[in-house]
Amino acid sequence: MVWGILEDKRMGRVPGTVLLTDSSDVPSEYQEIPRELLKRGRGRNAHIILAPQPSDSPNDPLNWPTWRKDAILTIVGLSAAVVGAYGPMLSPGFVEIAADLDITVNTLSQATAWVILLIGLSLFIFNPIAKKIGRRPVYAISSVIMLTGSVWGAVSQNYGSFLASRIYSGVGMAPYEVLVQCTIADMYFVHERATRIAIWNMFLLCGISGGALIAGYIIEDQGWKWTLIWCGILFGILLPLVIFFVPETAYRRQSFEERLVAARTNDSSRGTPERKDAVVEYREKPIAASEAGVQTEQKDSFLRSLRFYSGVYTETPLWKIFLRPLVIFWYPAVLWAFLLYGVTLTWIVVFSVVNAVIFTAPPYNFSVSQTGLISLSPFLLSFIGEVVSGPMNDWICLWLAKKNRGVYEPEFRLPPIIISFLIGVAGFFGFGATVHFQTHWSGPVLCFGLANLSLAFSNASVFGYVIDAHKELSEEAFVAINARNLLTFGLTYFVNDWLARDGVLAVFNVLGTVFVVVNVLTIPLWIYGKRIRAYIARQESLHRFMHED
Repeated sequence: MVWGILEDKRMGRVPGTVLLTDSSDVPSEYQEIPRELLKRGRGRNAHIILAPQPSDSPNDPLNWPTWRKDAILTIVGLSAAVVGAYGPMLSPGFVEIAADLDITVNTLSQATAWVILLIGLSLFIFNPIAKKIGRRPVYAISSVIMLTGSVWGAVSQNYGSFLASRIYSGVGMAPYEVLVQCTIADMYFVHERATRIAIWNMFLLCGISGGALIAGYIIEDQGWKWTLIWCGILFGILLPLVIFFVPETAYRRQSFEERLVAARTNDSSRGTPERKDAVVEYREKPIAASEAGVQTEQKDSFLRSLRFYSGVYTETPLWKIFLRPLVIFWYPAVLWAFLLYGVTLTWIVVFSVVNAVIFTAPPYNFSVSQTGLISLSPFLLSFIGEVVSGPMNDWICLWLAKKNRGVYEPEFRLPPIIISFLIGVAGFFGFGATVHFQTHWSGPVLCFGLANLSLAFSNASVFGYVIDAHKELSEEAFVAINARNLLTFGLTYFVNDWLARDGVLAVFNVLGTVFVVVNVLTIPLWIYGKRIRAYIARQESLHRFMHED
């Protein structure tokens, strides 16, 4: 038992548990792994054993140069930022837009709810496609939908057309809510993921808050339709970048176990060298792919990397891929992630829905641009949180793995939840209290930012844990987690009525209490997480259904 994490007594090697550092005091289940076959990081990470182990192909995304991986992440991250802004960016001008469209503010907020619902439903369509034929076609289709949807919304003449454009755009927003995490898992090693997840979340959260911040001035100076025009311009710039510089990141490689079997078979035919010499030989010159029993590939040219269809990445039927998120939803790690991420993000979306109602009324009497400026707080705190949380999470994991004799457990992602919990309590409870007691505007604005800061810290733990615990099912897991859009749809659909009936203090006390409850669920996950992973792995019928045919 390591710091309260209960060991499983029936499995020697539990899925998700990996060797990260070269330690002479490694548990018995890892003693048989030949060190000469384990690839390590470079430079200051030379002591880290890479997980997952990359193939020897230059087309394996794990082998791509770091600058190329980061460039891809930047492009899809910027696209995710505009997608994040697209949903809540109209919130500062809800009162003005509702009057222009001759509808109520509550009806306009329901339009946002319908966008969120379509995001949640569309994930179940795009996930099987991305799993079957890769990420690249889905990214391109999504960008085209967002470009055309923005133009449609900008030229709409009535609420019906406006609502239809928003619903259509919601379909295009879906992939950037789930595929970026999968792309990160495709390209980066375990010890690099939390930092990159934090970068993606920084783009997304800063887009959500920064979009409303900028949109307030656009609505006031140019009119609300110009917010959609600017989104169309940005997607017009990003679409060529996606087409030319975001290649396919899905890749079929031999599993680590298959590589070991091939290497051992080859060793037995030519004699196994002395272990000490083999380690030195590997570090000076890696074992050739042909010696390890792995076929090499010719490096793809730039033109070849631009193809939209690069083959089928799984033989699993589409119907089975479609059903898997419904099954994995009930995996304890995924259900925990759904509750923690879903509740926190949904509660933050509530801010964007109610802010215009709260701050344009007495005692604050903010203008549209001033209401948009409220988002400066979450923008800055989200940025700070993402810059800090990702590297901190990776550092904690490496430190705990080192203390655990070089063995990494996915549960090592969970300790930073303590920080996000304390910040979130202050944010959610504090917002309701400061608005209710009519404090200076800086009180609720700061609490709004703290709630976003809490999400920034928790995301690195939530997505990092799910990727590391269920790497092969990451796409299905993220679809299940992002079913939180159904929760968000339900709450945003009636939250303004609830706010008018019970008051802001009662509403945010309920939201804060639920936030506390779902965070406390992290404790049993820390204790029993490894045993749960082992139990799931032992269910043969479940394994056959959930893993590749």
